[in-house]
Amino acid sequence: MYGHARHSIFPWFCRYFRIIAYLCSVKWHIIPIVALAVLSQSCGQKRQQPVVAPWGEITDSIPADDSFDLDEIQRNGELIALTLTGPETYYDYRGRHLGAQYLLAQRFADKLGVRLRMEVCRDTAELVRRLADGEADIVCYPMTKSGVGWLVGTDKDELRRELEAWYKPAMLAEVKKQEDFLLSARAVRRRVFSPMLNRAGGIISHYDGHFQRHAATIRWDWRLLAAQCYQESTFDPQARSWAGACGLMQIMPTTADHLGLPRASIFDPEQNIAAAVKYLGELERNFADIREHAERTKFVLAAYNGGHFHIRDAMALARKDGRNPQRWHDVEPYVLGLSRPEYYNDPVVRYGYMRGSETVDYVRKIHERWNGYRGVKTVRQVSGPQGVPQKAKRERKQKYKLSE
Repeated sequence: MYGHARHSIFPWFCRYFRIIAYLCSVKWHIIPIVALAVLSQSCGQKRQQPVVAPWGEITDSIPADDSFDLDEIQRNGELIALTLTGPETYYDYRGRHLGAQYLLAQRFADKLGVRLRMEVCRDTAELVRRLADGEADIVCYPMTKSGVGWLVGTDKDELRRELEAWYKPAMLAEVKKQEDFLLSARAVRRRVFSPMLNRAGGIISHYDGHFQRHAATIRWDWRLLAAQCYQESTFDPQARSWAGACGLMQIMPTTADHLGLPRASIFDPEQNIAAAVKYLGELERNFADIREHAERTKFVLAAYNGGHFHIRDAMALARKDGRNPQRWHDVEPYVLGLSRPEYYNDPVVRYGYMRGSETVDYVRKIHERWNGYRGVKTVRQVSGPQGVPQKAKRERKQKYKLSE
């Protein structure tokens, strides 16, 4: 069931142990590309016959002498890369992929003229195993203590030479600078409007009528929707982010397709708001297990910003530590925690690293502005890592150190 049918566990264990030992012993130089050494005959050869699973499915049919090197990769049109989730490697940010290793890999794929398929592994042992098994072309993860240190499959000499000729040490700093810009406010083109047109008259924006009409369909206070809109675009119907989010409620084109909003109408104020409310309604249903409406809206806002899968990961962490996963104040520290490896590498986490501070700040600012629109004084609740039980923090840190 596990591994290849004709290999026992012990030779596989020995082989990977020797690979890891080899990687740890090598003295790395300025070029951070290395070929994965062949330390076992079973690793160095492709399987000559298909391996048939117990249920009859053919899992591999690559001939023994078939080398899938640069020419084949370019003809196939896809570079398959492996990495780990993390702020320096690869993560999802509002529907787009970021991380220095990912951006560097994307540049290399663009140079080859192929698309990049990045797959996330749980640990470095899985990275090495899957590359040795021929499941990927390259490992885009710093496998050394200094420098970058990618790995290339042993049967891909042309790909390795191409990579060594292409890579320049300055590239890593370049992609990090690019990422810093994309994550800054400068990457969003928008005009800043007055936060409230007429406080005495209760007029917030030019779009109050749209907010009132559409917020009612999900039983939201229209001023909460207005506060969210200001956070997204400062009421600029032409706002556009680097990631492609458009309009008042910063809707991604792919999300517009899903919601039935024509891309030609994505900057139309009312249609943009209507589509956003439709999406908020979907998120409301996704969090229907949270019975209290006021609490549910916080989770919905967090999911609108950071993705509902990440918020579910934070809820799972809260539940694991004995906290209430349906109370935002209990879950918020774990949203923040998902930016740290001892949290995003926890076994209950399925979707890895996230920029949790941005999402927590997003929810907080919207509620503060909403309170201002209603004339309600904001009472801040202190949250953050200190909200996680001390025992749970110590245990999680210890387990993470042991797994490194």
